[in-house]
Amino acid sequence: QVQLAESGGGSVEAGGSLRLSCVASALPTSTTCMAWFRQVPGKEREGVAATYARGGSTYYQTAVKGRFTISQDANTLYLQMNSLKPEDTATYYCAAAMSSRCLVSWSAGPGYNYWGQGTQVTVSS
Repeated sequence: QVQLAESGGGSVEAGGSLRLSCVASALPTSTTCMAWFRQVPGKEREGVAATYARGGSTYYQTAVKGRFTISQDANTLYLQMNSLKPEDTATYYCAAAMSSRCLVSWSAGPGYNYWGQGTQVTVSS
């Protein structure tokens, strides 16, 4: 059974940093993309960053480019978040895709098959 477990969220002041982790269990070898999404109550979930499951290219939402870095090792996906802003406040979710759909549009949520439970990030001004 595939499981994605996020951790590392918390409360920080603007300008601070956090590192999110997502431990993946039982991911198939056919996994194509891994990504971070975030959602604020009342708003649609949005893609933050993504990477191919086998490494290589990375993709970022414009608002986080230069501040966030997505990376991975054997079974853990990371999101290093620097220079945090109040508008980064959200619940952050880890996601894994099994199809090639994510290769066309990495930030489209329906292209991902598995999701974690989320971790809350709160940035105060």
